[in-house]
Amino acid sequence: MPAITLKIEDPGTVEVGGLISQLDTYLHSLYPPECNHLMPIGSLRQTNVTFLVARVDGQAVGCGAFVQHDAGYAELKRVFVLPDFRGMRLGRQILENLESLIQSAGLTRVCLETGVFQFPAVRLYESFGYKVRGPFGDYPDDPLSIFMEKTFSSSPAAS
Repeated sequence: MPAITLKIEDPGTVEVGGLISQLDTYLHSLYPPECNHLMPIGSLRQTNVTFLVARVDGQAVGCGAFVQHDAGYAELKRVFVLPDFRGMRLGRQILENLESLIQSAGLTRVCLETGVFQFPAVRLYESFGYKVRGPFGDYPDDPLSIFMEKTFSSSPAAS
């Protein structure tokens, strides 16, 4: 049985940077540059960002982050699992952990942008209760984007 850990880490390390680079390559293969709304590593290191890494037997194989916006909501970013490690329910574990951290931060609303060709991601978000909504923040109304949102009760224990 592989050892799986999820922990808040610095996205600026070489190993995690390599994981993010693989995510970027994947997204660039699906969408034109103007439809990729990527958050660069430097931005992921800001104090209002929490970056989570999933490791299997010590190897970084998945990640996810949330940005705490001044408008009082969280935004999911960079949720990804390497293809060789899909099917281990790591995406679910990453999302569960991120939601727990978001609620612990006192936030009751989380938004995200994903792409129309990322079917497994959309199904995952839907299974967690995310609903389609219109663009938020500075996002354009992009036909290749899907915007989603979920609202939590005000108490983490009640969710």
